Parts: sequence; structure tokens; C-alpha cells
Amino acid sequence: MRIVIGGGSGFVGRELTRLLRSNGHEVTVISRNPGPGRITWGELESSGLPPCEGAVNLAGENLMNPLRWWNENYKKDMYTSRIDSTKSLVDAITASSSPPHSWVLVSGVACYKPSLTSEYTEDSEWTPFDFLSRLVKEWEAAALLPESLTKTTKQVVIRPGAVLGRDGGAMKQMLLPFWLGLGGTLGSGRQPFPWIHVSDLAGIIAQSLEPPPSSDPPTSTPPSSPLVLNGVAPTINTNYEFTKELGRLLRRPTIFPVPAFMLNTVLGSERAVVLAQGQKVVPKRTLETGFQYKYPDLTSALKEIVAS
Repeated sequence: MRIVIGGGSGFVGRELTRLLRSNGHEVTVISRNPGPGRITWGELESSGLPPCEGAVNLAGENLMNPLRWWNENYKKDMYTSRIDSTKSLVDAITASSSPPHSWVLVSGVACYKPSLTSEYTEDSEWTPFDFLSRLVKEWEAAALLPESLTKTTKQVVIRPGAVLGRDGGAMKQMLLPFWLGLGGTLGSGRQPFPWIHVSDLAGIIAQSLEPPPSSDPPTSTPPSSPLVLNGVAPTINTNYEFTKELGRLLRRPTIFPVPAFMLNTVLGSERAVVLAQGQKVVPKRTLETGFQYKYPDLTSALKEIVAS
């Protein structure tokens, strides 16, 4: 297949590109910077969607950028980088004379309200309650294709938790303090910690890009609505369990907890909620698709990351 990836030069995009190319697919990345195998967002808008069988959007300002303070400008960048890129791809797909058979948006689990007890599957109803959940709502709404296209183009929304891998995401910032013996729980440590290994997230995206076989399991999703998949590991863990397992594998103590008020001060309360609170997210429909996780539990995922 020929696959177009918006934001394909980022952490998840690099892993997805590697996987797709290793499986014999051709990848074109949409990026701010031109280069081999790339087009710019300006070229997408002026020249349209390149011929392709699948399109993915991974574009968006990094939520946990350590170099930026949480303020109105940052929040505006969070919004526009996601919504505008998604709308650009939807417009390009709609205008294409040969639309792709699969269109995948990767959003996030921030739509689900933090809770120590509630469990969320893809069928769970939710309403926006803070900045990040409102962002997810508008982001996913921007990804909807015109109804005339939904008979031929499969729509998929994947909601990942914290994406774990050595070369980016949360782990890139965590490994150094843990190596120095300065790691510890965040807030109470009791909060659920929905996570996924970057290789498994890439695998879920790649599987979603495949044309749907006639043997697909039935779902309650109407044909015109996107197929929603929770991009999380099948095991539910707390921040405490994650912290202790990472410390054990690194053979380092984890005795320096970070209080919630400190997270709020450094990150801003609207951003800190992602670390200080959490949701029990279950990949019910993801498992029903038959997806096979390479790293279904914390130990296997963290072993691969620490060893690489």
C-alpha cells in the first residue's frame, strides 16, 4: 500500500514508518520541512493528497514539551496543530479523485474523566470536562469525513495512553532521573496509568490501515461513524506499579515522590492532570479485532526499553 502520514517525523511516526516500510509499504510523510519521501502541509493544500490507499494523522504539538510553559499561547498551539492538520487531511481526502480506503486519526485517552474506580471501554459515553477533553472532542469531530465517503473509506480513531519507548515520549524524560536514583511516584501513585509500547501502537495503526476483511467482528458502530480503538495495553497498572517496576529493572531506588502541587506548579494544573490523575482504560474493541500485543505487560515493555 501507499500510506500518507501527517506528522510522520515524530516519535510514533518514525516507528510507524519503520514498521510499514519493513512490511513492503510505501510511505509519504507530511512535515513542516521538505525532504526525501516528504511533502509539506503547504504542498498538501496546494497540490492535494498524493495517490494512496491509507492516510494517518499523528501531527500535534507535544503536550509534555519541557521547554514550554503552560499558557494561552501553548494551548493555542496544542489546539491548532491538531485541529488544523486534521482538517487539512480531511479536505484533501474529500477532494481526492481516488480517496484512500482507510483514514486513521490518533487522538488520546484524555476524553475519559480521571477516576480510581471507573473503567472505560470504546463504548463508554463521555462528555468534555476540561481543556484536554474538549480538545479531543473537537479533534475527533474535525476528522469526520462527509457521509458520501464513509461507504468507501474506513474511518478509525485510536486513543492511546502514555506511549512508552526509549527514543521519545514520556520515557525520554524519565530515564535520566531514574538512572540517577531520583525516580519516584507522581502525586499519590494510586492513579491508573494507561500506557502502550510504541511498537504496539504502531502495530494497531498499521492493522487499522488494512482494507477490512469480510470476517471483521461485528461492532455496534454505525457505518458512518469512526471505529474507535483504545490504544492501551491490556493490563491496567497504577503509577506506583510503573515506578517500582522501572526502578527494579534499572536497579535503582524510587524514593523521591513528586507531590501533586509541584507538578501543578511546574507543568500547570491543566497539563499536570495527565500525570497526577489517570483512567482505567480497557482495549476491549482493540482485542476484538484480533490484534496481538508484543508487549502486553509492563515488565516486557520496560525490559525492551531499558535494554535497547
